Amino acid sequence: MPATNRNQSRTPAGAGTLGRLRPKLRRLIAKSWILARCYYPLRGHRLSGRANDEIWYFAYGANMHDSAFRVRRGIQPLEHRSGRIKGYRLRFNLDGRPRGKAAPANLHRDPGAEVWGVLYRITRRDLIRLDSTEGVPGRGYRHVVIEAEDRNGRVIPAVTYIAQGKEVDGKPSLRYLTLLREGARTHALPETYIRFLDGVEHAE
Repeated sequence: MPATNRNQSRTPAGAGTLGRLRPKLRRLIAKSWILARCYYPLRGHRLSGRANDEIWYFAYGANMHDSAFRVRRGIQPLEHRSGRIKGYRLRFNLDGRPRGKAAPANLHRDPGAEVWGVLYRITRRDLIRLDSTEGVPGRGYRHVVIEAEDRNGRVIPAVTYIAQGKEVDGKPSLRYLTLLREGARTHALPETYIRFLDGVEHAE
């Protein structure tokens, strides 16, 4: 009988099962506001308000594209408009799939920069559904309330997603980057910002 190495790392009992159940749990929570109110605090996230409360969400990544936000996420916003947030810079410093060939968008504080995107007026129930596709609550993105500004200069408090990114940026996939570029054009973001997105180098 072979000797047992007590220092050998072991996978905790049930870890594999938990990993398989987590996506199903998120889909279930996305359909139930009551479950979400119970589950979010357990993961260290505060969930306030009521399911039908209207809020603004600022999208700066793939959710600027209708195929991602309306079709894949299944969310029909009550209103949308283009806008920007000041004091942040767009980065691609997260690990995507496949690793090394994808890098999702993220926000990084930078007093002299600004990020353009799309402001969607949605309900808190919609935000829960969106969370389930963004891995929230979890170890990646988290909710942050920021002050956005629409094209008319109106200041709008909005929720967006920010993650703890890596120090060095990666390269987004061409497919992902195309969603940003097409979304920016569809929502008539400034030409200077569209040129910036066009200049981002994608992974091979």
